[in-house]
Amino acid sequence: MDINRDLLPPFVDLLLDAVFLVGLDGRVVYVSAGCERIFGYTPQEFTGQWLLDHVAPQDRARTLEEASKVVAGCDRVGFENRYVHKDGHLVSIMWSARWSEAAQLRIGVARDISERRHAEQMQAATYAISEATHEATDLNQLFQEIHRIIATLVPLTGFAVITCDAMTGQPAFACRPGQHASPRQARDAETLRHCATVIRTGEAMVLPEDEPGAPLWLAMPLVSHKEAIGVLLVRQPAGMTQTDRDRELLHFVAAQAATAIRRRNLNDELLRLARYDQLTGLANRRLLEDRMETVLARCRRKQCRAAVLFIDLDGFKQVNDTLGHAAGDLLLQHVGQQLKRVVREVDTVARLGGDEFVVLLEEVAQEQQAIVVANTVRRALQQPAYLNGQPVQTRASIGLAFYPDHGLEAGHILRHADQAMYLEKKNSQSPQD
Repeated sequence: MDINRDLLPPFVDLLLDAVFLVGLDGRVVYVSAGCERIFGYTPQEFTGQWLLDHVAPQDRARTLEEASKVVAGCDRVGFENRYVHKDGHLVSIMWSARWSEAAQLRIGVARDISERRHAEQMQAATYAISEATHEATDLNQLFQEIHRIIATLVPLTGFAVITCDAMTGQPAFACRPGQHASPRQARDAETLRHCATVIRTGEAMVLPEDEPGAPLWLAMPLVSHKEAIGVLLVRQPAGMTQTDRDRELLHFVAAQAATAIRRRNLNDELLRLARYDQLTGLANRRLLEDRMETVLARCRRKQCRAAVLFIDLDGFKQVNDTLGHAAGDLLLQHVGQQLKRVVREVDTVARLGGDEFVVLLEEVAQEQQAIVVANTVRRALQQPAYLNGQPVQTRASIGLAFYPDHGLEAGHILRHADQAMYLEKKNSQSPQD
């Protein structure tokens, strides 16, 4: 359909917004000069094309739905969607549109709201990541939420998080959701080398292509308190151009994510210190009591038994006095490792303090089962511990208590096991502590 431009007001081409006339088939019949400022195309380039072809793929379904409402005679104001600019980046558009029955045309006015949407997105990202930090139960869940948040801001075909390993300080994959969501595993070593550079320099970089023509990965440092603690890897669809605004948004989200990760790490460390023995890494008294409450509740439901082994080292004071407290600490660590080695994964090993340890055995079918574990513990602890190259022989006194035989509450069972341990120690000929 040809439009007589002389019939249009002369000031239409002076508008910063773009005025569109679109036929029933979805082709652009006319567009004002503002089109080039917003979309990068001249009116001549846009005229005759299907408008939907320029809509971002993620927004096409709801754009079609909106267009059908306009054609049905519903005036629409404030509908927002995104278009692909001529240079490849996305622009956010707000529409006012109505249908002309006489001309059989959709008449729409497109306003570029990219700047406003950018500011809103940064505010929303700050709130969303802050909320995710408080609600996530662990770092993996936090990473998944960060992935979801970024995907609402920019189109993504790939996402991964690299953090520094707590033991080695070397970068390692902490999150790589989806089979094709992160760099190919065959290139892991190369990817980690590049990420090490990003962490060292604190500067973002584009990773080399996986294969010719493949979308590129952008590696952004996760910086908190002026320290790079990891790398955020993102990849956008092929042909999608990142604008300065996109990069600013991604860097902003990366900075927020770094703060959230550091806060979560600090919270996890505080929780670990509150629940685990710092010397041995075993559960402490508080965590043991929590585990006992859980196990006893399960035993009540299943009508089964549980057992507690209360363990005290014989002659530990002598080790401290003769070899020093550092050697005593090594011995306690050795004992903790031996106890973890000889019990089941479901059982709990705890250090109450000093040289006192407790093993909580879940769902013990018979007393003999716990007695076998106790004898296994004795044999394991009788093996020499090498402290700074010097062999040290250890023995232990062990007291046993059972649920429900010796109590229905955690405190009663622990006290009974403690008393049984002291009775064994008293009757033993081993040196006293």
